[in-house]
Amino acid sequence: MKITKIETILAGVRYLFVKVHTDAGLVGLGECGAWCYQEATAEAIHAMEHHLIGLDPMQIEYINNGLSRCMHFRGSVVAAAISGIDIALWDLKGKYFGVPIYELLGGKVRDKARIYVNFKANTPDEFAKKALELKNQGYTAIRYSMGHPQDKTGRCGESYSQIVFRMEKQLAAIREAVGWDMDIAIECHRGMRPAEAIECGKVLSKYHPYFYEDPIPDNLSAMTKLIDSVDVPVATGERFINLMEFEDLMSASKVAYIRPDMCVAGGITAGKKIAGMAESRQVYVIPHNPLGPVSTAACLQLDACIPNFEIQEYPVDDHGHCRLDTEMKQPFEIENGYIKIPDGPGLGIDLIDDIDKIYPFTGRYGSFVRHEDGSILDR
Repeated sequence: MKITKIETILAGVRYLFVKVHTDAGLVGLGECGAWCYQEATAEAIHAMEHHLIGLDPMQIEYINNGLSRCMHFRGSVVAAAISGIDIALWDLKGKYFGVPIYELLGGKVRDKARIYVNFKANTPDEFAKKALELKNQGYTAIRYSMGHPQDKTGRCGESYSQIVFRMEKQLAAIREAVGWDMDIAIECHRGMRPAEAIECGKVLSKYHPYFYEDPIPDNLSAMTKLIDSVDVPVATGERFINLMEFEDLMSASKVAYIRPDMCVAGGITAGKKIAGMAESRQVYVIPHNPLGPVSTAACLQLDACIPNFEIQEYPVDDHGHCRLDTEMKQPFEIENGYIKIPDGPGLGIDLIDDIDKIYPFTGRYGSFVRHEDGSILDR
């Protein structure tokens, strides 16, 4: 069997799907994760196509290694392209042998994966109301965004004390609403300076957050100091694009949870290696998953077969870009806060036909966020 063509499909607000075609008629499906740069990633895939035509798609490790090492330059666009191709090759191999991907990775250790869902709000009362609604829907874990209030001109001017006070009010309201039988995680999206994040971590510890995600930008020394300074579990790594970044983080710090993204960290091939490195350190894995059905299915195949899986991010339609139930021919099965691991061949899912026509690509490109004084802020 030989690779004959690589097809890219842009769809929705920020999806880029990859199809690897073969001369045997089998097609593998993947997804790419550098979602502000999906058009660029599609071009990178077609540049890589020159290396792939005529190769045996069963040689996944060889292809992943070759694409990672044959070019002078690296970065999120290149890594996302490799990741999408890698996921598609695993899907194809599973279909070839008629088994789920997890069977090719050592077999499953669980039948279902616990999930958490995300939400946003503005006031403590709104946070409490939304959290309780999700609890009543059967979810046992949630993650909320701390948010970043803006004035009428779109600028953010919170002081140190205001951030600390606001974050405590948010979590206190949520905890009071849902009680102590629900796990609550906090998404900070790199929105604080180290001093702010350390103080907030100390203040929030009495409410026992599940994890404190990306409180500061990706800086190894600053993150290590923060982890050592707070008594709440820290989760990070969603923007890492290779094995070495995870190795450096886990070697230098006492990070509790790592967040590899199958669609940008190197695909399922890298995900299994990252999980193995983490297992030896008793670090647990919370796969990052802000994208579509293929990303979700790739995460679930990894979740099925790694002992140190913690919980799975499950995207919901908070901004009109995640409609997993309508983007797949057969939706995922969710019950009591768990999602069933698909057991069909490969990824075990199929996209709807003509997804790019039903959900035309619009792109999502971020924005400049400014402090009150006009300077740029991390988000």
